[in-house]
Amino acid sequence: MLVLLPPSEGKAASGRGAPLKPESLSLPGLAGARAAVLEELVELCAADEDKAREVLGLSEGLRGEVAKNTELRTAGTRPAGEVYTGVLYDALGLATLDTAAKRRAARSLLVFSGLWGAVRVTDRIPSYRCSMGVKLPGLGALAGHWRAPMAEVLPEAAGSGLVLDLRSAAYAAAWKPKGEVAGRTASVRVLHAPTRKVVSHFNKATKGRIVRGLLAAGSVPGSPAELVEALRELGYTVEAEAPGRVGTAWSLDVLVDEVH
Repeated sequence: MLVLLPPSEGKAASGRGAPLKPESLSLPGLAGARAAVLEELVELCAADEDKAREVLGLSEGLRGEVAKNTELRTAGTRPAGEVYTGVLYDALGLATLDTAAKRRAARSLLVFSGLWGAVRVTDRIPSYRCSMGVKLPGLGALAGHWRAPMAEVLPEAAGSGLVLDLRSAAYAAAWKPKGEVAGRTASVRVLHAPTRKVVSHFNKATKGRIVRGLLAAGSVPGSPAELVEALRELGYTVEAEAPGRVGTAWSLDVLVDEVH
């Protein structure tokens, strides 16, 4: 099973570990695209703070994020699973999983990123600020920049099992499973049952709890249909829509009564 996650906008401070070693990151086929984004981002932030804030969509109060980006090559690193914080990652609680569940997380979780493309939770990275919605002056829209290299690398990373897609729309734009991979991909929405509306905060929290539940239970569904059963065994109410044609992902709605 491969689980596709969005990153968090908020991130923990860079760690005390060794600086970034790009060659050590998972998915080495993304190395060239990563280097291009890293180079332009560092140069942009070092050359013109105001322009960098505008490009990155940062308020005056987040000016320090620009300075942080200038030090990406020398800042300390920590595992990506510790760098990403926020609602989904708080609910996922990687640090409090047992040893076996942590091993499953290392194998199955893939976090998408405007800067790195995608990383495993064990990959050591510095804290940074660069969302997938950014349009860099030289490279253009990052979702478009990542599309071709992702199309080369991600099908192999997906292996032959289930792909559980929990990404937000901006990150889903960087790679859309196609063909045979799409047929075993399940895209999940979390809806407030009484209103059938997505509520951002609890949508993220529920997705984090879903992943935690699957990891803790040692559940490895091999197909979208098996995922539906696994989620129901965990106590979730799930409505599933099988694809109407070959090469299309499944759509799953998880209905939750309480918003928390």
